[in-house]
Amino acid sequence: MTDLLAKPAAAPTAAADAPAATTVVVRQPADVPDAAQRRRALGGVVRGAVLNILGAAATGLCTALLLFGRLAPLSGPLGFAAVTYLVFLAAYALLCSLEHDGPAVRDRLMTVVLWSAAGLLFSALVLVVGFTLWRGREALPHGNFFTQDMQLAGPLDPITVGGITHAMLGSLIMIAIALAVTIPLGIACAVYLNQTRGRFARFVRTIVEAMTALPSIVAGLFIYATWILILHFPKSGLAAGLAISVMMLPIIIRASDVVLRLVPGNLTEAAEALGAPRWRTVWHVVLPTARSGLATAVILGTARGIGETSPVLLTAGYATAVNADPTNGPMLSLPLAVFTFVKSPEPAMVARGFGAAAVLMLLVLVLFTIARLIGGRGPGQLSKRQGRRAARASRRDVERFDDLRAPRPSLFAPAADPAGSPLPGENS
Repeated sequence: MTDLLAKPAAAPTAAADAPAATTVVVRQPADVPDAAQRRRALGGVVRGAVLNILGAAATGLCTALLLFGRLAPLSGPLGFAAVTYLVFLAAYALLCSLEHDGPAVRDRLMTVVLWSAAGLLFSALVLVVGFTLWRGREALPHGNFFTQDMQLAGPLDPITVGGITHAMLGSLIMIAIALAVTIPLGIACAVYLNQTRGRFARFVRTIVEAMTALPSIVAGLFIYATWILILHFPKSGLAAGLAISVMMLPIIIRASDVVLRLVPGNLTEAAEALGAPRWRTVWHVVLPTARSGLATAVILGTARGIGETSPVLLTAGYATAVNADPTNGPMLSLPLAVFTFVKSPEPAMVARGFGAAAVLMLLVLVLFTIARLIGGRGPGQLSKRQGRRAARASRRDVERFDDLRAPRPSLFAPAADPAGSPLPGENS
């Protein structure tokens, strides 16, 4: 319990006969340590935490070695890694419980789990990219790989003959057609679901969510049945672009809908309170505020569509020469070129396949960078150029408001003589 000590203290300005004031002093209990009153550090590297992690890792490794080598008939690298990690988590929780309370132990344990998951995903990404670049190192240094097509190259020709120019051009044309279709339709549909909210909004959202898990082969068969079999158009890059847009459209709609929901409602309410119609509010307030998020939605859709192979195979066919006309003739894309090259038993063709995969990853990185530059920064984060533009617009608005508030001469105002009194007959 706390000790309440009351000691008299004279009032500063009170009279001699005034009653004495009391001051209450609350003392800290003696049985509560000072460490419990200190704030727990949430970041940084602490020596004790590092030692706990190293000790738990050593415990997990030694326990797995004993179980898989001597004590139990266990085998396999996957099981060894799983047992090591589980014992590591248990040992780390035990070591943390010796120094911290329950919430701190759970916090540190979840931090280790999340860092482990992030490290695993990053390692997988580095492994995939590194393996692709390493296997494609034989084809990437050759200039003909980027400037020639496979029209005059056979499966037995060396890497110094032929290239993937036709596949790179075909991928760019197909993804450009798909983006031209999906960006306006996807953002308009997201605006309809989020801002307009018509009577069919629930039905449209259900269809979009169902199409998100649509297999790529089904999208290719849909375009193949309608565009080629029913309408009798030939296989072309345009048909492949339409098939890719079917895959990209639900991704862009769903991501854009989520982004538009994050726009603060007071912005739209303020715009409508000033008398702006709904379309002007969406165009000048909602879309600029969510521009960076919409760019991310386009990036997600592009990542889904640029790597599709089966829709391109069904709708665009296969070509070995450059075809820049998306409306006529077969056209090849980079994913389909990778699939075709890797199937070959010849080492040179396999090297071309991994080189094409490396170029595809580079192309995706370039498209992502362009989309991020177009999307700009987040709401309220202006660059120097945008800040200067906003300052100039603010100065123009101030000048315009000052000009509106300035007194203007009127035709019906009474005229005055030089002495300052109204002329005769103008008082009436």
